[in-house]
Amino acid sequence: MTQAESPPSVADEVERFDIVAIASSAGGIRALSLVLGGLPFGFPVPVLVVQHLDPRHETVIADVLGRRSTLKVKLAEANEHAAPGTVYVAPPNRHLLVGPGGELTLSSSELVHFVRPSADLLFESVAGAYGARAIACVLTGSGSDGAMGVSAVKSRGGTVIAEDPESAEFSGMPEAAVSTGSVDFVLPLGEIADVIAALVESRSV
Repeated sequence: MTQAESPPSVADEVERFDIVAIASSAGGIRALSLVLGGLPFGFPVPVLVVQHLDPRHETVIADVLGRRSTLKVKLAEANEHAAPGTVYVAPPNRHLLVGPGGELTLSSSELVHFVRPSADLLFESVAGAYGARAIACVLTGSGSDGAMGVSAVKSRGGTVIAEDPESAEFSGMPEAAVSTGSVDFVLPLGEIADVIAALVESRSV
């Protein structure tokens, strides 16, 4: 396990984590399959996912990921409440955001860094709604989506994980996240699920 320069000291001061947000792009289906597949049955918090998808086609991502995880995986719907043990994937061409009570919002507002859904918008909403009770994770992908968002999560006391850019299939997104100085853990893909589960379990009540 490799830690970034800033230790996750703020995370030690909170009682629990209440949400996990994960972002990926190119190479993301494989990475998400491994991470979600490694989270235990009965995982006690909701997981929100932004994966950049082709907006011109219907997606089967929820079905694909659901076959590789013990957690329920579904496309997020507007105004539903994020439930523990469920993975909510942003639909193609819609931004996914979450409010303080766990209410999900879908938006067709303008592209952010040329993409919709945007990891930055998801992470910023998670930071505002959950503060130090949030975990944000950036996986493989090209571009820099998520970098501004992880800084927002960190600034509110949340914990940030990035896939190791050196071993990521596409290094752009995790490298941009790490370069912000806001990442607490820089990990090989195979270790991320165990660290997320351990963090959540260590703060469970």
